[in-house]
Parts: sequence; structure tokens; C-alpha cells
Amino acid sequence: MESKRVKDFMIPLDKYPHVPCWFSLLQVMDVMAKSKIEFLGHTSLPRVVLVFDLDGQLHGMVRRRDILRGLEPQFLTQKSFTYSKKVFDIELDSNLAEFSYDKILKSFKDRAERPVSDVMLPVVETVDYEDHILTVINKMVVNNLSLLPVLKEKTVVGVIRSVEVYNEITRILVSEAL
Repeated sequence: MESKRVKDFMIPLDKYPHVPCWFSLLQVMDVMAKSKIEFLGHTSLPRVVLVFDLDGQLHGMVRRRDILRGLEPQFLTQKSFTYSKKVFDIELDSNLAEFSYDKILKSFKDRAERPVSDVMLPVVETVDYEDHILTVINKMVVNNLSLLPVLKEKTVVGVIRSVEVYNEITRILVSEAL
């Protein structure tokens, strides 16, 4: 395998969406909606936003599904995860949603004012700017992650996503096979 390093696939921090921890879910949703990532000839939408603390240190990450979880009406979140899941396992009559649509929409709007720090995930793994692509693959697979923050001298300088790693591995394998 070619000696590919994180720095070869990293999206620089200034080109990747990131927010301060005091931003509301609504503000983060707006940042995500307005962000487009153009990298290595591909354009995509961010699935994750980095969250920084008051000192500019990486504090966590928030995915789209974390935001949706944060918007979830309170009557579904006060029970255990198992209970919540059972509620969703029930096949709902879509006509019933019409009766409570305004109430649910108001609940979404209220909950969208929550700070992103309420729903963000902690950073469980990072990679170094000089790490080999195999280190990235290992950390993504072992930790079930699709994005890793990239550090250079203990400072976040960007992110590396599974899509770029996957595309590179595909390119190498296909070029060797054909």
C-alpha cells in the first residue's frame, strides 16, 4: 500500500463547519444547512459539526441524528431508551399526527433553543497529522466512527472522513486489480 498520510486526505479546519459550544441546536442546523464541503473534486454536505469550548479547544462533535434526538418531544425522552424505542416500534397512523402537528412543531421550536452541548458527543479518538492511513482505518473501525479530528502539535487542524479514506482505498485496489 502506498504510504498515504492523514495530511493527504485531511479537510482543513477552516473549510469544515465548526461552532462554539454555546450555539443552539437551531444555530447548528443553520450552519449545517449552509455548509458544503468541496474536497478532492467532490462536493458533499457535512454529517458532523465540530464543537469548540470557550478556550477554543475541541469540546465534542454533533451529528445530524444527535440534533434530531435533541429535538425529540420531551414525552418520548423522559423514559429509558428501551421505552423510547418501543414507542417508535408501534406503527403509527399518519392521520393522528395531523391532530397534534402544531403542538409537536412548537415542541421542536422550543427544544431547538437548547445548547448544542446538551446533545453533542465527546471526542473519543483523534489522529495525528502524520499518521498513516491504516491508523485512521483502524481507529474508525474499532470505534465505529466516520470522522476523526486531526491534530498537529496538539491543536485541531482539520478532520478526516471515512468517505475520503474509502475512496482512496478503492482507488488503490481498483488500480492494482485492473
